[in-house]
Amino acid sequence: MRRSVLLLSAFALAVPSVAALAQTSPAQTKAVKAELAAAVASPLRDKDRARDQYRRPAETLAFFQVTPDMKVGEYAPGGEWYSRLLGLYLGPKGKLVGLYFDPTSGAFNEKAQQGIRDGAVKYPADVAAASGLPADRFSAMTLEKIPDSEKGTFDRILVMRMMHNLLRWNIADREIKAMRDLLKPDGMIGIEQHRAKPDAPFSYANGSKGYLREADVIKFMEINGFTFVGRSEANANPKDPANWPGGVWTLPPMLAGAKDEDKPRLQAIGESDRMTLLFRKRD
Repeated sequence: MRRSVLLLSAFALAVPSVAALAQTSPAQTKAVKAELAAAVASPLRDKDRARDQYRRPAETLAFFQVTPDMKVGEYAPGGEWYSRLLGLYLGPKGKLVGLYFDPTSGAFNEKAQQGIRDGAVKYPADVAAASGLPADRFSAMTLEKIPDSEKGTFDRILVMRMMHNLLRWNIADREIKAMRDLLKPDGMIGIEQHRAKPDAPFSYANGSKGYLREADVIKFMEINGFTFVGRSEANANPKDPANWPGGVWTLPPMLAGAKDEDKPRLQAIGESDRMTLLFRKRD
């Protein structure tokens, strides 16, 4: 019941900001919520479900106003945790596209560049295996050179816990610009990101520790052609002090550098405190 209430609340908060969804009938809205709930509850996600308590996928995707008929890009899919869920949710009626770093951005050595390209190649098969749907329901590309046919065709792009890397690698402007080119005129970017305290010094909140200040992310996106739509506290964790000397990786799931005697305390804190922000492409 609590998850249902949260999911309803997330949709209620999000719907007024997009005209297309504002015109959606109650029956259609109910059907969308049911399809999202079914994807999240799928037995195919049993191995991923333990992290739902930290990542709140139903509430997050509802806030990002992702509906099952959309074309959605997941940027830097990494371990593909969200991709496996999105494949279930979007695969039957929508389109899921893995969006990978521009390997020629200057941030990657030759081995890493090849790894990026290899990841894009195998992405459709990975999501197909996890969802039980044909691989041709999914696709992937690097942001090296976007085909004209893809520009202006995406409803949503999701950037999950990755903004800190873009900023510390000095590739944020070019990657966000490429994503903006992919979005439809009314398309939106949803960002989930480890959140520093508002008064954290820049030396800690510059991405090197994994944390960013929320105000800085909003300002960056506004400078780069987006309008701030709103925020959700779906992924907030007040137990996280966000001041770890070793950065966000001290917390689960990595527990980097943690002594055995400290691990129970860190597990009790859980994953990081995160901002969840939505931005619309500005004309």
